[in-house]
Amino acid sequence: MARMKPTLVLHASQHDATNCKWLLLSLSASKLRDLDIISKSDPMAVVYAKKTDGTLEELGRTEVIMNNLNPIWIQKITVAFHFETVQVLVFQVYDVDTKYHNLSTKMLKLKDQDFVGEANCVLSEIMTLRSRSITLKLRGRNVHDVGNLGSITVRAEETIASKMAVEMRLRCTNLDNKDLFSKSDPFLRISKVTEAGSPVPICKTEVVNNNLDPVWKPLCLNMQQFVSKDNPLVVECFDFNSNGNHTLIGKLQTSIEALEKLYNAKAGANFVFPSSHQRGHEKVLKGKLFVDGYIEKEVHSFLDYISSGFELNFMVAVDFTASNGDPRRPDSLHYIDPSGRLNAYQQAIMEVGEVIQFYDYDKRFPAWGFGGKMYDATVSHCFNLNGNAGNFEVEGVHGIMTAYQTALHSVTLHGPTLFGPVINQAAEIAAQSLSSNCSKYFVLLIITDGVITDIQETKDALVRASDLPLSILIVGVGNADFKQMEILDADNGKRLESSTGRIATRDIVQFVPMRNVHHGEASVVQALLEELPGQFLTYMTSRDIKPLNANIHHVPIPPDPLLT
Repeated sequence: MARMKPTLVLHASQHDATNCKWLLLSLSASKLRDLDIISKSDPMAVVYAKKTDGTLEELGRTEVIMNNLNPIWIQKITVAFHFETVQVLVFQVYDVDTKYHNLSTKMLKLKDQDFVGEANCVLSEIMTLRSRSITLKLRGRNVHDVGNLGSITVRAEETIASKMAVEMRLRCTNLDNKDLFSKSDPFLRISKVTEAGSPVPICKTEVVNNNLDPVWKPLCLNMQQFVSKDNPLVVECFDFNSNGNHTLIGKLQTSIEALEKLYNAKAGANFVFPSSHQRGHEKVLKGKLFVDGYIEKEVHSFLDYISSGFELNFMVAVDFTASNGDPRRPDSLHYIDPSGRLNAYQQAIMEVGEVIQFYDYDKRFPAWGFGGKMYDATVSHCFNLNGNAGNFEVEGVHGIMTAYQTALHSVTLHGPTLFGPVINQAAEIAAQSLSSNCSKYFVLLIITDGVITDIQETKDALVRASDLPLSILIVGVGNADFKQMEILDADNGKRLESSTGRIATRDIVQFVPMRNVHHGEASVVQALLEELPGQFLTYMTSRDIKPLNANIHHVPIPPDPLLT
């Protein structure tokens, strides 16, 4: 590419699986160039992740297939898919010399093998295809490698671990009362028992106040939490205390399989309480646990939706208020550096756009500015960045960058900083899509340098928009006080409330001050986009919207490569 790369484009390391989906890559090749004289080549494929510094990190190797120019390899390659990063994968094919056939492929020195060809792609490209499969032409390492070297086909399958989930409705009867002047306030905590025998909490119910026969809201456990249906679980019932020292009412050991049997038998299981007199002995209590509802279901993932045809439509709004400084001065946040170095606005557009563009099929992006004085001396809080009054869309991320630079010459920075109009404009587009297409989800990026002056109007707009297929990413640039932005980003668990008292249906805002990111190790993209798949899924599940097709590929989860 001729354009300057953003400073922070990350790959997904095999060892960083905290916020990812595990995929298995299946590889095959076709019409490979034959490098053997007497027989056909003996091909092996090697998969790499390309790091930010251009170096390659090996992710895995296939087996060697003898005498075959159209190999279909059995060995799968495990890779972690991170939505919020651009993951460049490199695929290399080698012809393995006959004298090394008795060696494990892990022991092979690649410099001793004949290089057939290589290809690369971005993992997002594969995951946005309905087939989750892509065919790439192999190329040589230098310009002298001419002719057809063959092609490699890569197919991605999501592991099944995150698919199976169990939804249960739990209740108790005859619980012991632990309070003097009222009844207990019970809640349940469920823990899985590890191989070492220690319990690890995986979920808990809400607290039911003043009730010895509580009924809790349905809770959902996925296989990642409980591992398997026969894996031991411990269910503990506590009396809630506001000081955090909750009082144990009783506990029992069970499993998902045992809970399912309770449901089918319409029977209860007695809680027990550790004996204070005899170690290891337990007193059987009158209190019982019942399972009133039990459903096993498949939980659709973000990737299920994306690969079935759902798309993320990217939109951007840029702050044109005077507090950014005169764009002609080098100390301005809007200064366009002749050397090509990106300012903070350009960097945010490039980094976020470069990730989301893979999920937007037509790559036509609405782009607005706000807080600027137009050629007719009026101040607009939502103007088309390209200067075209009849069309707010531009072509690709490059189109946003071009429109932004052009607008700096035709729009005078002014103010104040109002978010309401651009949020309402984005919400209107999202709302219009519902009448014709439920497979679109919209992502508005707002880049701003200052404190907003319409905080309540913004809250009202966000509460209205929380019912729509829309998420809003806010990047704060410069050194202003962004405390108000943190209120909009409901990470503290308190949802926004409108001026009429209506509570937001869900959290749709993610705010990141760029100065914090630059002082740490994460990229703007990672910090901004880490919540987006969850927001997307919350919207789809709340509307009972399912992926467009049922032909979704699942495979058993592979063993952890770090443990084998």
